[in-house]
Amino acid sequence: MDHEHVRDVDPAVADALEGEIDRQRESLQMIASENHVSRAVVDAQGSVLTNKYAEGYPGERYYGGCEYADEVEELAIDRATELFGAEHVNVQPHSGTQANQAVYFAMLEPGDKILSLDLNHGGHLSHGHPANFVGQLYDVEQYEVDPETGYLDYEGLAEHAAEFEPDVIVSGYSAYPREVEWERIQEAADEVGAYHLADIAHITGLVAAGVHASPVGVADFVTGSTHKTIRAGRGGIVMCDEEYADDIDAAVFPGGQGGPLMHNVAGKAVGFKEALEPEFEDYAEQTVANAKALGDQLSEHGFSLVSEGTDNHLVLVDLRESHPDTSGGDAEEALEDAGIVLNGNTVPGETRSPFDPSGIRAGTPGLTTRGFDEDDCRTVADLIARVIDAPDDEDVIAAVREDVEELCAENPLYE
Repeated sequence: MDHEHVRDVDPAVADALEGEIDRQRESLQMIASENHVSRAVVDAQGSVLTNKYAEGYPGERYYGGCEYADEVEELAIDRATELFGAEHVNVQPHSGTQANQAVYFAMLEPGDKILSLDLNHGGHLSHGHPANFVGQLYDVEQYEVDPETGYLDYEGLAEHAAEFEPDVIVSGYSAYPREVEWERIQEAADEVGAYHLADIAHITGLVAAGVHASPVGVADFVTGSTHKTIRAGRGGIVMCDEEYADDIDAAVFPGGQGGPLMHNVAGKAVGFKEALEPEFEDYAEQTVANAKALGDQLSEHGFSLVSEGTDNHLVLVDLRESHPDTSGGDAEEALEDAGIVLNGNTVPGETRSPFDPSGIRAGTPGLTTRGFDEDDCRTVADLIARVIDAPDDEDVIAAVREDVEELCAENPLYE
């Protein structure tokens, strides 16, 4: 990619940008919340729309000169509506967290009750962790997955809801490898008169492609990130029935943020157009197939997978049984040295610190974008096993790095 204008003004930033391109090209990006967007999305996000303030909504802006900003936002909304079948879509949130914030601000008062999945069990900071604004503003209790199976404990969730009587139940997760049964969570919400917020941040693309069940039309509110499995511009999205549209729009602007990042909205519009093409369904199906192949091969090497497998784009590995002396942080560091970038992650029943947890989380969205298939992902699993079996062996790490570079050369990125 060309950074000549940046280099003319700021060589230090240009060097960092070029270093980042090389890093992505020459290593395997397996953080489950990351992906590689197309050049078209990159161009849209780097466009002159960054110059435009467009506070308000199409046709109702607080500034003049918004005709093209309106056009872009309307395209993003129309395409998201077609992708997900939602009655109302707001594409302005700067992130998935701010999408969730909009729902809370629209429907709750400070001190109201939220029931969400525990972070150690695969939840998210913006679902109620005490370090996040959600945990500080609202009364939060958390449900868990079944410690024996690693699957969501739907009956336990319903029982917890009956006792706690929350105002909102949050579903959708950051480290849950199985398909979510949205209807069962909706039933629990209905029983106690709670709203149901389904946060599909990680699986937005899988839902759009129809390879994961959709909560749209089931849950009261659906939020998501737009830069993960769906490969659109970085940011968030809120979807809801028309009856909540005005409240959600007001909670996004002016309730939670000012002018929308119109260059990001442009990136969303372009990415949504790409997701409407038939090839995107193939991509989503391959992403899931690749994750299954990755998980199966890791299991062959003796690794313990939370829930013993995956239905989506990620696998969650609990290292305590197979590698009790290796933490997730140790594994992450050694793997990055070998050119495999993923993250240490908490696991159900976590016994270590969240800053140096017992598991690793590995995703296949970025690999699949590069063109990896099941055989490639089984090879990647072999490489991961070699490193974690000998995380301090520099010869092993160097040899794996060579194999990674060969895989990257066979599946080039941003040529």
